[in-house]
Amino acid sequence: MKDIKKINTVILGYGFSGSIFFAPFLHLHEGFTLKGAWERSEKKIQKDYSYVNSYESLAEILADESIDLVVVNTPIDTHYTYAKEVLKAGKHVIVEKAFTNTAAEAKELCELAKNMDLHLIVYQNRRFDSDFLTAKKILKSGKLGPLKEVNIAYDIHHPQLREGGEAHTEKPVSGGEFNNRGSHITDQALNLFGLPTAVFADFATFRKGGTVEDYVNAILFYPDKRVKLHETNIAVRRQDAYVFHGLEGSFFKSRSDMQEDLLLTGAKPSKGPWCAEPENEEGHLYYFSNGERIKETIPTEIGNYYNYFEAVYRALVYGEPVPVTGWEGYHTMLVMDAVRKSVNTGSIVEIDLTGY
Repeated sequence: MKDIKKINTVILGYGFSGSIFFAPFLHLHEGFTLKGAWERSEKKIQKDYSYVNSYESLAEILADESIDLVVVNTPIDTHYTYAKEVLKAGKHVIVEKAFTNTAAEAKELCELAKNMDLHLIVYQNRRFDSDFLTAKKILKSGKLGPLKEVNIAYDIHHPQLREGGEAHTEKPVSGGEFNNRGSHITDQALNLFGLPTAVFADFATFRKGGTVEDYVNAILFYPDKRVKLHETNIAVRRQDAYVFHGLEGSFFKSRSDMQEDLLLTGAKPSKGPWCAEPENEEGHLYYFSNGERIKETIPTEIGNYYNYFEAVYRALVYGEPVPVTGWEGYHTMLVMDAVRKSVNTGSIVEIDLTGY
């Protein structure tokens, strides 16, 4: 087989994110060489991938001139600092969601990457979920007519506080659940509709002992539509993840991508289709024809996180577009900053669109 360029890559953590969303795909993709992970205590990555290193410090990683790409998947409050150090060391970087804690931090990283002529890429894997791809296809089909009302939800049932690997999501310094799942649905809204002109939002903490929000309800204002974002940790039965109402039709789709669930069982991903949604989770499109309401079942698209890493590889090697740019991450943070300001002030907050 023809030799291909290898991208030497290091992960800055091998907890939940590193072991589930990064290492399996970097190991699978022949264009990446997984060099190892920065592990401060347990040296777990070598148990799963015997050929890799377990680095003692970030300085050791940054000093290694053979490393091309670093994945910053540490707690959210460290993203800005670590990504900045990686860029200054002359290495490309992927930053886990939420990109940063503020839009100002995100913009500074984008400008630094531009000045260094390096790729700054945000990890928003939910763009590659089967349910989102299905909703996006229906939206592009035009079958709904002019779109007027949208609901994007990411509800879970986790009524107790997290412990262990994801405990940082329970701490104010990491931004709470809005930074966690909220960053996904904010990114998806902007990917579909672009920047809104204003937002209005409400947070609450329902779980006993909680110190961060576990309920989010936000409205994004567009000149011709409203987009509502919702998440809660106490949903025994989740509402549909995507509800689109147009003047000519409505679409409903559950959040039912199975990739994370299978990865958590230890399943190995594949380059091709490797995981399918249950048949009863298809989307449903409703519209009128000759005065009669029609219900159409919509086949589910194939989601695969491998395609994210393929896009990253092609960007680094062939100069093709990255899957999620740093500037897209900055736009997401602009909206997230505005949402938090709305919560704090109880008012509609306009988003400065100067230059866009």
